[in-house]
Amino acid sequence: MRAMICRQWGPPESLRLEDMERPPLKPGQVRIAVRAAGVSFGTSLVIAGKYQRKPPFPFAPGTEISGTVIEAAADAKAFKVGDAVYAVLDWGGFAEEAVAHEVNVFPKPPSLDWAHAVPLSTSYPTAGAALLWPRFMDLQAGEWLLVHAAAGGVGMAAVEIGKMMGARVIATAGGPDKCAFARAHGADHVIDYRAGDFRDQVLQITGGSGADVVFDPVGGDVFNQSLRCMAPEARICPIGFAGGTIPSIPANILLVKNLTVVGLNLGYYLGWSPHDARFEQAARMADLHRRLHDAVEAGALRPHVDRTFALEDVASAFRALLDRQVMGRIVLAM
Repeated sequence: MRAMICRQWGPPESLRLEDMERPPLKPGQVRIAVRAAGVSFGTSLVIAGKYQRKPPFPFAPGTEISGTVIEAAADAKAFKVGDAVYAVLDWGGFAEEAVAHEVNVFPKPPSLDWAHAVPLSTSYPTAGAALLWPRFMDLQAGEWLLVHAAAGGVGMAAVEIGKMMGARVIATAGGPDKCAFARAHGADHVIDYRAGDFRDQVLQITGGSGADVVFDPVGGDVFNQSLRCMAPEARICPIGFAGGTIPSIPANILLVKNLTVVGLNLGYYLGWSPHDARFEQAARMADLHRRLHDAVEAGALRPHVDRTFALEDVASAFRALLDRQVMGRIVLAM
């Protein structure tokens, strides 16, 4: 089978298209003929050797796929050959075939094509877990939700889920095109962060009260500014540091305003942490994915793919992503 292979840490341009043996099928796994694979900032860190998980060389990167089940282990009962699915992998997605634990595989909504099913692997579950799970943000109807990087794959998902839950959504994005994109996906108010600080604008929009819930994939100064435009007893969830800086949390502001900070690492529930929790968390994740599946079929969620690239053009796909030329997601089409 063909696969994009990483043999040393480096930029995406270091990946090479090679013919490789099919990955072995282990108990509890299914083999999938890959039709589409997601390109993400996190995967760029894996390729560079800067992610907390480092696969053994040589390996095919890629953790999000959609495709057709072509083989199932004897003890894998959830799916059968021919089923259309999307899946989360440890790695191996940038290939014509991949294997996945069946607890990390989910039925593809019939209304979505292969490319548009890919964001359901991690983008929508990240936003869904942060906003919907009671131990996290537990977003309620009528609350003010502030979503940063709202034109990105995870931010866009947070905007849509917020509207689905009846929240009043304020989105930040960079530039008029991305602001228009966020508004088209449901944001009630959009702030162009390139035009100045968003703090005063959030306070003005909310009548001085501030945001009740903040979804932050950016970190750095965005996180610090957010603390200063949050309502008393508000919640903020950092889910990444795309801005490149990990903020230090000023505990005095948390105390004075009675704020709650809850981080979310979705990878813990996917089996990507030192403790492999994917099996003990399988029912919880399956319930979240069923909820997202139903929302897609009801038209409440509309995954967006900015563009697709061929497998051999993966370096160009990463360059578009890292140069911030993307709205929604970028996908490799097999």
